[in-house]
Amino acid sequence: MTPTHDTPEHPEYGNWVSKRIIATFAIITLLLAAASWFWTLLLIPALVTFIIASYFAYGRYVLSANGGDLQTKVRTLLLNQIPWDGNGRILDIGCGSGALSIALAQKYPHATVIGIDSWGARWEYSQQLCEMNARLAGVQDRVSFQKASASAIPFPDGSFDLAVSNLVFHEVHDTKDKRLLLKETLRTVKTDGTFAFQDLFLLKRVYGDTDNLLEAIRSWGIQQVEFIPTRDSPVIPRTMKPWFILGTIGIIKGKK
Repeated sequence: MTPTHDTPEHPEYGNWVSKRIIATFAIITLLLAAASWFWTLLLIPALVTFIIASYFAYGRYVLSANGGDLQTKVRTLLLNQIPWDGNGRILDIGCGSGALSIALAQKYPHATVIGIDSWGARWEYSQQLCEMNARLAGVQDRVSFQKASASAIPFPDGSFDLAVSNLVFHEVHDTKDKRLLLKETLRTVKTDGTFAFQDLFLLKRVYGDTDNLLEAIRSWGIQQVEFIPTRDSPVIPRTMKPWFILGTIGIIKGKK
């Protein structure tokens, strides 16, 4: 594929902190600051929203390739924990911009990858972006993408040798009990197949106690499962460890 003035030369994976979030808090700050001419106390919430906007702008920079490239580093934490021989079919749940799907195809040259996502309006991603990124990375022959929800994966039981997901399950709004998303994904994994999921597994209001979560997974007939608290990784700066960013992430991996 020859790049044109409309086509970038390299994949564009976007940012987990959207410009919309930053802009929303910035606009609220300006409105409150303007209204403070009439009621001085509004300067207090204006300061709060300014701090929030500034923090998210900082987070977007640290996550970006031009900043700390933290998105790639966090994705690599997952890639390094996949115990797989590299032969077969991979399912990437919530593929977003296609970054993990493409990285998997590059790491495992004998594998094929299917990435699924709902690509909602909240995100700066799309199926077209994923497909463009795969072409630019030169893996379009082994990577495909389709629209689907993690709560109802459109593949039969045991369709994949490896299932992965990176910071997705907590964002799926059509299933209240996030454990059901894990169960649905594991349904698609072959017997003796492999899985590795990274998410906010230490956020108790979403997943409950980690030991109980692992026990529930074992009760589904999973032969091996373990938890790795990747929030403790030295690649994650302390400033990015609030609970709503990366302070509760971990990996659940194993064999079915």
